[in-house]
Amino acid sequence: MKIHLLTPFSEMTKAVISESILGRAETKQFVQYNIVNLFDFADPPHFRIDDYPFGGGNGMILKPEPVFRAMKSLDNNSENTRVIFPTPDGKVFNQNIAYDLAECRDLVFINGHYKGIDQRIRDELVTDEVSIGDYVLTGGELPSLVMLDAVVRLIPGVLNSYESVETDSFTSELLDGPHYTRPDEYKGIRIPDILLSGHHKNIDNWRLKKREEKTKERRTDLWENYIASRKDIKEDG
Repeated sequence: MKIHLLTPFSEMTKAVISESILGRAETKQFVQYNIVNLFDFADPPHFRIDDYPFGGGNGMILKPEPVFRAMKSLDNNSENTRVIFPTPDGKVFNQNIAYDLAECRDLVFINGHYKGIDQRIRDELVTDEVSIGDYVLTGGELPSLVMLDAVVRLIPGVLNSYESVETDSFTSELLDGPHYTRPDEYKGIRIPDILLSGHHKNIDNWRLKKREEKTKERRTDLWENYIASRKDIKEDG
């Protein structure tokens, strides 16, 4: 997968994608990152990438020229390309969208700043407008990196154990449950005895019960979907 990140703050982006899972994904050649500095495509002599909004109003707007030129410069001939613009007024990002994007050959993230970006960019270039939540950040880099992390880890081979993905929260209607590791007792607190029983079926049932309890307590919307899906399975059976 080729991943292009259009940004006026390239160093900020490099610092994240070079570390941990994102960095190892490129080292293993599962992804190829291309950071594009929008200032490189601005007009001399001032190399401005923003300007005042037509019609008045507060804030500055990201100009169309640098973004269109940057897009034209990309080494990207794939028809399976998604151009993502992180924005508070976009569709809320979730695990299903992450799975969808993980199937793409090329991803392009256009990172806006200031008050917004010229609407012509959104109309002509963007395929997906996505939000990571109901709040506003100073730029698109952090939302892009959040989405990128969620997507890249889903590419088979990136994680040492892809099976761990299959029990993550939001891969089904249930949240993930509690996990324990060595030592089995710490500060007088023991792990649940069932985890040391060696009885895998009972352990699986215990884990399912804990996932159900957490989901019912914290996310009633997911719990209702879960109950409905189990009802449908029973009726089909």
